[in-house]
Amino acid sequence: MIIGLTIILIMVLFLPFIVPFIERNLELFLFVMGVAAVVVSGVLDKQLILKALEDPIHITLSVMIAGLLFKWLQKPFEKGVKSFSKAIPYRLFFALIVIILGLLSSIITAIIAAIVLVAIVGVLRLDRKSEIRLVILSCYSIGLGAVLTPIGEPLSTIATNKLDENFFYLLRLIGPAVIPGVIAFGILAAMIIKPTKRDFGLKANQGAESVLDIIIRGFKIYLFVMALTLLGSGFEPFINRFLIDMSPYVLYWINMISAVLDNATLAAAEISTQMDNHTIKALLLGLLVSGGMLIPGNIPNIIAAGKLNIKSVEWARFGVPVGLIAMIVFFGVIVLFG
Repeated sequence: MIIGLTIILIMVLFLPFIVPFIERNLELFLFVMGVAAVVVSGVLDKQLILKALEDPIHITLSVMIAGLLFKWLQKPFEKGVKSFSKAIPYRLFFALIVIILGLLSSIITAIIAAIVLVAIVGVLRLDRKSEIRLVILSCYSIGLGAVLTPIGEPLSTIATNKLDENFFYLLRLIGPAVIPGVIAFGILAAMIIKPTKRDFGLKANQGAESVLDIIIRGFKIYLFVMALTLLGSGFEPFINRFLIDMSPYVLYWINMISAVLDNATLAAAEISTQMDNHTIKALLLGLLVSGGMLIPGNIPNIIAAGKLNIKSVEWARFGVPVGLIAMIVFFGVIVLFG
């Protein structure tokens, strides 16, 4: 069994990077791997099937409803961004973008927050360096803030459901670390982003989303979360054997691999009900902070980089140093305050 799960884990972590077809159809691939994992571990039953069907409902509905609302309100939203950015100092404006999107992402979902970010950047004619820095800092903030509720992103959905906790569990557990982190990224944006000019005009080539696009995205999220539920249950024997007794501090730094691997997938494979809150906190923060370092680490990164044509090298040049500093700061918070 352990050998079979190890093979499945290796396939899940690496095949999306080396097989283009799997990368393009990641949700379906993870679903197949999830089914394989629960079959190999012998945990597939009616109760698990019902749980896998139920877990994705809330985040799927949130993504679809928020997507439709933004589609209908996009034009007045863009006009409001232009007016607001002219009315306040640009440093304060950048800070507010990062902070507000980070905090709202737990309600409107990380996916919609990333789409809103692209729309904001699209109406601001920034120099490319400033644009990239604003996007990366915002994605760090969104990646952190979205995890505060189960509807914010797949990682928080999986963590809450797998631990069988209530809606506000993650807010209580990591909110005291995450919320100051979101604010800190906003302050950093105000300090280091210095655009060379502040004229306006559509810059992002994002295209108009149809209702069908929004429905398809919702279906993909549903399949993605269902797959993660199956993977998480299937890997329970693997977790219990190798990760339960591992130091929270070691888990924190190991999870820097989230920079290149989707953090929701890693959370599904790592989290166990046998872990205490301190271990879960360290595990989650390691995944969340390092997820902003490179484009593949988190969904908002992928969306923003794709729509704004940000190259991997451009992202890494700024994202990696910021992420390493943030990892050290958050590690200090975990050690000092538990």
